[in-house]
Amino acid sequence: MISRLTIPGMRSNYCVTAVYTALTAVEGIWQADVTIGGATIEHDGRATAEALRAAIAVAGYDVVEVIEERRRLV
Repeated sequence: MISRLTIPGMRSNYCVTAVYTALTAVEGIWQADVTIGGATIEHDGRATAEALRAAIAVAGYDVVEVIEERRRLV
């Protein structure tokens, strides 16, 4: 599963590092790509939108949008 988050207020690499570090506490994440203004997270489904929002709130940021994509087996 892939979750794409919009996180306003991130303006520097410090912000990116803070969000990335906060996401390490969320179970089920395989990979997290955090950039200024957002994040793309690959996970096994245990990392719910609520869990991601809560972790990012610990870093001091709010998530304004979560788009979730389920992977399909081809």
